[in-house]
Amino acid sequence: MSASDMPDELWARVLELGAASAALGFRDLCCLAIASRRLRRLSLHPSLWSALLSRDFPSQSQPSSSSQQQQPDPKSLYRTKFERHKLRMAEARRRAVYEAEGRVVACRRRLTELEESMCAEGDRMKATAQELDSLERVRRASVALNVWQPQVVHGRQKQLVQQCTVPVDSRLSALHMELKVCKQQIATYKNAYNKEKLKLNEYEEALRRVKYHPMQNSSDTSASGNEPQAKRKRLK
Repeated sequence: MSASDMPDELWARVLELGAASAALGFRDLCCLAIASRRLRRLSLHPSLWSALLSRDFPSQSQPSSSSQQQQPDPKSLYRTKFERHKLRMAEARRRAVYEAEGRVVACRRRLTELEESMCAEGDRMKATAQELDSLERVRRASVALNVWQPQVVHGRQKQLVQQCTVPVDSRLSALHMELKVCKQQIATYKNAYNKEKLKLNEYEEALRRVKYHPMQNSSDTSASGNEPQAKRKRLK
């Protein structure tokens, strides 16, 4: 016996069991409705849509028997609740996208601040190294004054020592300490920068996952795939 020879009662029982066991969804009923007139009539039975309504929206209150005449049919009620649910899901998805974008923007701002801090600390370390090199030359010149040298060299070194207005030894010690602090600070900034970079990659990946939509991505792919064909048609 073929499927077309099955009586309506048997078909109705099959559809009821499918709706009750979650093997049959609203999309399946809609596909059956366009298959044939008979299946359309059977798929529109209120008991099927009532079962789907209680299964897919269990938290929603079902209409009582006294007010059932004023309520729309189960399929219309299912469509209304499904559209509301779809709007809620779209709103939740938009909120998730906004939150993910906010995390990405904050992380990028933090990376920019760390880059600026590293540049400022690098300039400070460069200035400290230059001053340290200058004081090292002054210290070597002051030591060399105690040794016999040609008059020209001796005068140049004496002039270099006289131009220095700060105590060389204490300033050298302070500059060495400052240079060490700059290196430690730059290392701290680099460590924080690398961690923030990894965090940014995670946030961007999470943002891509939140933004991903199968229907939109497939439509974009199909549109990009049809573009060369459209160009060929215009060329012809």
